[in-house]
Amino acid sequence: MTVLHEFDPQLLSEVAALPPLPGVYRYFDAEGGVLYVGKARNLKKRVASYFQKNHGGTRIGHMVTKIARMQTTVVRSEAEALLLENNLIKTLHPKYNILFRDDKSYPYLKLTAAQPAAPGAAPAASAYPRIAYYRGAVEKKHRYFGPYPSSWAVKDTILLLQKVFRLRTCEDTVFNNRTRPCLLYQIKRCSAPCVANVSPEQYALDTANAERFLQGQTQEILSELEKKMLAHADRLEFEQAAELRNQMSALSKILHQQSMDLGGKNGDVDVDILAVKVQGGKACVNLAMVRGGRHLGDRPYFPTHVENATDAAALDADIEAAGEGSAPGAAPAAKTLEALVLEAFIAQHYIDVPVPPTLVVSEPVDRELMAALAEQTGSRVSAVHQPREQRRVWLEMAQKNAGLQLARLLAEQGSQQARTRALAEALELPLDNLDALRIECFDISHTAGESTQASCVVFREHKMQSSEYRRYNIDGITPGDDYAAMRQVLMRRYTKLAEAARNGEATLPDLVLVDGGKGQVSMAREVFVELGLDLGLIAGVEKGEGRKVGLEELVFADGRDKVYLGRDSAALMLIAQIRDEAHRFAISGMRAKRAKVRVGGSRLEDIAGIGPKRRASLLQRFGGVRGIASASVEDIAMVDGISTELAEEIYRALH
Repeated sequence: MTVLHEFDPQLLSEVAALPPLPGVYRYFDAEGGVLYVGKARNLKKRVASYFQKNHGGTRIGHMVTKIARMQTTVVRSEAEALLLENNLIKTLHPKYNILFRDDKSYPYLKLTAAQPAAPGAAPAASAYPRIAYYRGAVEKKHRYFGPYPSSWAVKDTILLLQKVFRLRTCEDTVFNNRTRPCLLYQIKRCSAPCVANVSPEQYALDTANAERFLQGQTQEILSELEKKMLAHADRLEFEQAAELRNQMSALSKILHQQSMDLGGKNGDVDVDILAVKVQGGKACVNLAMVRGGRHLGDRPYFPTHVENATDAAALDADIEAAGEGSAPGAAPAAKTLEALVLEAFIAQHYIDVPVPPTLVVSEPVDRELMAALAEQTGSRVSAVHQPREQRRVWLEMAQKNAGLQLARLLAEQGSQQARTRALAEALELPLDNLDALRIECFDISHTAGESTQASCVVFREHKMQSSEYRRYNIDGITPGDDYAAMRQVLMRRYTKLAEAARNGEATLPDLVLVDGGKGQVSMAREVFVELGLDLGLIAGVEKGEGRKVGLEELVFADGRDKVYLGRDSAALMLIAQIRDEAHRFAISGMRAKRAKVRVGGSRLEDIAGIGPKRRASLLQRFGGVRGIASASVEDIAMVDGISTELAEEIYRALH
C-alpha cells in the first residue's frame, strides 16, 4: 500500500484487513469527533482509496489528514448499508456529510377512538371521537392523519372538519361538565353531542365521513350524501334532507375554494413534492405535502456541511467510476450537487417520517435509495422526475419556493454578518474570525421585587444560540434591588469561568452586555475587578433621551467615553436584537416562576396524598389547577376520595 501521509500503523493494518463486502465506515479524529460516515459495495476498496491517493489541498484531503481511527460495520446488502449510513449521519452529526437537522417533530391531526356508552346513560366524552392538533408519540388506539408541514395546516383542516362534519374539539373534562351547548354549536361548528343534541349513530357517521374526507374520498362522500338527501325528500322528511343539503353545500364550497385540491382526479391522494436549490455555498430543500388529495403547504430545510460534503461525494463517485463492485463499462455519471443534497434529504428525512407512495422530485434519484425506502416501509415507493400536468404545477411551485427561501436565508445571513462586522469595528473587537465572536448579555426581571430572575443570552456565529441561554434565580437580596441582582448573576456566571480561562480550559466572551446604564456597569466593574477580568469586555446599554428606541448609548467599564452608534447603525441593530432577546428570555422566565409561586407548585402530585386518580378527579371537577386554587376547602372536600383534612392540605399548598 502506498502511503502518502503518516498514519497510525494500527489504522493501516485495519484497512488492509477489511473484507470485500458491503458495509458502512466511520472516520474519527484524535479527539473522538466524527469526521465522515460512508457506505460501500466493497469496504476494502472504498476505504483503502482514501489512504492510497493524493487528495491535494481539497477539503477531503484535509479530512484524511485528521483521520485517527475508524469503525466499520458489514451488512447484507446495499439497501441495509444505505439505511445504516443515514441513521448514523443523523445520530453522529459528522463534519463532512450533508446533514439535515430536525428542528422539531411534525404535527398531526388526531381523531380519538370511540368507546360505546352504556344504554340509557348520559353522554360520555369517550363515546364521541374528538379531533385535535397533536404532536408527539402516537397511541395505536387513536387515528392520526398527517404529517402536516405546519401547525396552521392542521388547524385549517380542523376548521374544515368543524364546518362540514361538526365534530367536537373540546377536552373530555369540558364535555363531561357541559349542561348546555357552547358557542361552537351556535355558529354551526359542532353538533353538541355533550348535551345529546345528536344521536351516537349520526355522530359516528359524521366521524366516518370525516375520516374519508381526510383520505381524499370527497366525491364518494358527496354522492352518498346526495342519495340520502333524496331518500329523505321522497319520505317527506324535509328537515333531515335540508341538513344533508347544507352539509353537501359546505363540502362543495370548501372543495371549490381549495383550488389546489386536484390530486384526487389523478389518483394522487398522498404525495410529497421535493425541490432543491443550491446557491452561494448554501442549499434549500423545499418539501410540499399533498394528503388526502389536498395540498397542505410546504416547509423549507437547510442542510449543513454542504461544501465539505462535495469533495467526499466526488471521491466516492471516482471510486464508483473506477469499478468498485460494478460491471465493466458501467461507470456512473457524476451526480450534481443538487442531486446529492436531495438524496441526502430523502435518506435522512424518511427515517422517522412515513413515506407516501409517490415522491415528485426536481432531480433524478438513485434507484438504490428508492429500493431501500421501499424495503424500510414494506410498500412500493416511486420517485417521479420531470412530471406532467398537476404534478408539474406542484413541482414548479416547490422550486419557486425553494429559490425564495434560499434567497431569504442568504439575505438574512449577509445582513447579520454585516451587523456583526459593524459592531466589531465600532467597539474595536477582533475582526480576524467574526464567526467565533461571542457576546453574552444579561438582564434582570421581576414584578415589584417578586420572583426575581436574571437571564443570560449568547450570540455567536452571527446568530442567537438558544441552547446556551441560562436563567438564574436571584435570592438573598432586597426585593427590587437590580444592582445586587446583577452582581449576583455575574459572580455566579464568571467565578468558575475566570479560573478555567486562566488555566487555558475555557474562553471568555469577547463582549459582555448589561441592560442598564452607569449603575449596572459600575456593579459589573466591581465584579470583574474582584475576579481579575478585563474591564474592556463590559458595555452597558443605556436608554436614550425619553427612553426612545434608536437613541441608546453604550457605557463602558474601562473609562472610555459613551458611544452613540446612530439610529440607523447596523451595530446598534445587533445590540438591540441581543438586548431585546435577553429581556424576552428574562420576562418569560419570571412570569413562569411567578405563576408557579402563585398556584403553590408546578404539579398537584407535589402535595402529599395526591396521586394520579385523585388528581384526575380534582381536574375533572374544577377544570384545572387555577380552578382548584380558587375553590374553598368545602368545595374541594366534596370531590370523591378527598377528605376534609386532605382538602385543607390542598388549600394550604395552593395558597
